[in-house]
Amino acid sequence: MAVEIKLPALGDGVDSGDVLEVLVKEGDTIEKDQGIVELETDKATVIVPSDYAGVVTKINFAEGDNVPVGAVILTLEPSESASPASSEAAVPEAAVPEPTPAPPASASPPVQEVQPGPEPTTPPPPTAPTTAAAEKSQSEVAAGPAVRRFAREVGIDLRTVTGTGKHGRIRREDVLAVVRNGHRFADSSSTGQTDGHGPVRIEKMPKIRQTIARKMHESWSTVPRVTNFDDADITDLEEIRQSSKKQYEAQNIKLTSMPFVIKAVAMALKAHPLINAAVDVDNGQVIYKEYINIGIAVDTDRGLVVPNMRDADKIGIPEMARQLGEMAENVRESNFSIDDLRGGTFTISNLGAIGGTYSTPIINVPETAILLVGRSRKLPVVVENEVKIRLMMPLSLSYDHRLIDGGAAARFLNEVIGYLEAPSRLLLAL
Repeated sequence: MAVEIKLPALGDGVDSGDVLEVLVKEGDTIEKDQGIVELETDKATVIVPSDYAGVVTKINFAEGDNVPVGAVILTLEPSESASPASSEAAVPEAAVPEPTPAPPASASPPVQEVQPGPEPTTPPPPTAPTTAAAEKSQSEVAAGPAVRRFAREVGIDLRTVTGTGKHGRIRREDVLAVVRNGHRFADSSSTGQTDGHGPVRIEKMPKIRQTIARKMHESWSTVPRVTNFDDADITDLEEIRQSSKKQYEAQNIKLTSMPFVIKAVAMALKAHPLINAAVDVDNGQVIYKEYINIGIAVDTDRGLVVPNMRDADKIGIPEMARQLGEMAENVRESNFSIDDLRGGTFTISNLGAIGGTYSTPIINVPETAILLVGRSRKLPVVVENEVKIRLMMPLSLSYDHRLIDGGAAARFLNEVIGYLEAPSRLLLAL
């Protein structure tokens, strides 16, 4: 009897996803929990698994389609021993025999496994999988969603890429290496397109970019924003960081200046709860958040993603550095959930990692403030009536003027600077 595989709930407030890639085809024999389709939601990409083992008889969606929650993704003819992941009458795993694929009820016969044979007379194109690689499905390739997306954009078949990551996992650099070696292909969908003045390439705006555009418009049109600019002397902080780098590296932790900035902001928010609040204009209320979740803006090839470091005021510098490294890696690999992006009370954006000094960051509503950190640089500074060369970190604080006045913003920023200029306070702060 045919079984329908439907799109499960993807998280609170997420009602659909766009198909990035269909990982199986009609006639394929698939295993239970095997990935069948990769979807993109507002901020995350997810691979949807099958609850059954069997033979795919019908696929209802193609790349680029929007799939609502509850829609039937595909239909398959289950193996006799197959059972859904959530079935109450599931057979214990030890008692389940090896599944024997059944033929589809009404479809073309399953694709037979290709056995290695003599080399063809005409060699395949550079990005076509070799015979051995063709035996492996796309879902079996060890690569994160972000790498899969990048490979699609540059026209590389991941089955032809040798992974250099842990356990052979394919990294972005591995795909780039293939591209640099000349294994490219032309996107036929863009050929012949013109705007009347010259050739153009038209692409659908990714869901994440649509979400960013919507949130930025909401912020710009509803929040009267003011930005304060200042500098923090982090000369002493940098000496501590440099002297501790090797100890952290021995624990596989990269110690940057960001954990110190996050800790300084977290402690300053405890002293200035108004900056950690939200404004409810419709009901004439101020919502004071009694928790501190700091969003860290991470630049990815899909756009800015802002996961939250929860209870940042309760975390020490070593743990904060470890979490920060894991957070950045998970975001770039799209290995995170929608919930990781929710519940923030304040956001930090690190422009200095790319370059630049000051900017006017847009507030991530419903938060009421955001701090942008620029690239630190050495400047001549007057210290006790003497000109000295000091390492200065540029800071740009944007805030919602409906709730926060200039004086409150300045006092908060001074508190942050005070912690950065006396790093021993950060190391002892709880």
